Order: sequence, then C-alpha cells, then structure tokens
Amino acid sequence: MELDLAEALRYLGVKGEPGPELYEEMSAIGDRLVRSVEPRYLYRASRVALGEEGVALEGLGLTLPGTLARRMLEGCGQAMLLVCTLGAGFEAMLRAEQARSMARAAMLDACGSVWVEAGCAAAEEEIAAHAPGSYLTDRFSPGYGDLPLALQKDICGVLDAGRRLGVQVTDSFLMNPSKTVTAVIGLSPRPQPARIRGCGACTWREDCQYRKEGKTCGS
Repeated sequence: MELDLAEALRYLGVKGEPGPELYEEMSAIGDRLVRSVEPRYLYRASRVALGEEGVALEGLGLTLPGTLARRMLEGCGQAMLLVCTLGAGFEAMLRAEQARSMARAAMLDACGSVWVEAGCAAAEEEIAAHAPGSYLTDRFSPGYGDLPLALQKDICGVLDAGRRLGVQVTDSFLMNPSKTVTAVIGLSPRPQPARIRGCGACTWREDCQYRKEGKTCGS
C-alpha cells in the first residue's frame, strides 16, 4: 500500500501545487504514519435478497433500506460488509501531534483519512482475489445517499469489530477510533458500472469548499 500524498494535500485544503516546504513536511508526516500504523480490516459475505423493506443480508439479520442499496446491489448475488480502521495507534499519534503543533496535527489528520482509504482499497483487492469470476461494485458507506448512518453500528456489530478491532460507535453514530470506515460492496457475475461517483453521492456536498468555488474534487 502507498499513501497518496497528493490526495492528502487535497484533504488538507491545498489548492494547486504546494510549496516545497509544505510538501516536504507533509511527506515526512505521511512516511512516519505509514511506518507506524497499518490499516486493519474485517469483512464478511452474505447472500442478498431484494424485498419490499430493502436489501436483506441473509443470515445476518440485517436489511439495508433505501434506494441506494437497492440500486447498487441489484444483480448481485452477494454483498460484503467491511470495516477498516487505523485503530488506537493513530489516535495516540494525533494527540501527541496536537500537543506540539496543531498545524502538523491537521497534516497528520489528512494523511490518516487517505491512509484508511488505502486500507479499504487493499481489502477490496483481497476480496476480489478470493472471489474469482465476480465483479465488485463501488464501495458505499452508511451516510451515502439514503443509506442511514445508523447502520454503522449494525455493521460493526455483525463483524464483531469492537472485540476484534477495538472499534466502537457512539450514540450519535460517530466512529471511535475516528479513522474508521464501514462499507458495503456488492459481488456480481457481471461487470458493474461505477454508480456513486460525483457530488450527488457525497455526504460532504452541502459543505464542500470545492462546490462553493464551482469546482469538484474529482472523486
């Protein structure tokens, strides 16, 4: 896995080419993060059944409501639930950096966001390798579209993420550790189009600085 430094700079809010001092400092922070913290993940497969209440994940006692899950998993024989986290190690690094420099802490936080996404991508590669002949849908998470954020707690419960990864979900459905992602991935016998690209599926679209400037982040 590699940390995408350009993406981390974008998370930080840097527009255009960063200055050499900022780039070197960000690179050093990213390198330290990669050496110190490895993303950890869990996933579990379930057969899917489309019903009136949503998409049922058979054997897990979980139903994904709304139109997004139905659209993403239509034609899929299975769905994979995923949790990926940087764990308590990242939280300790971030607290230590906050005590020294809030500017460097912001850089570390941006690198952490990109590093946990790299862990999700690694999990997807592993899933694909274990499912030859299957095609993966885009990864989608609680909070996207009309998929309720509350499902984060259900996904973590199904995967026993509290015991196995130390992940907890607060009463307001925030993740602890903070750099934790829950997601659903469909597995289909046919190639799947990318369906959740762009601003329409983004949970940050209302507050996005890029959109306010008439631009996009390119995701």
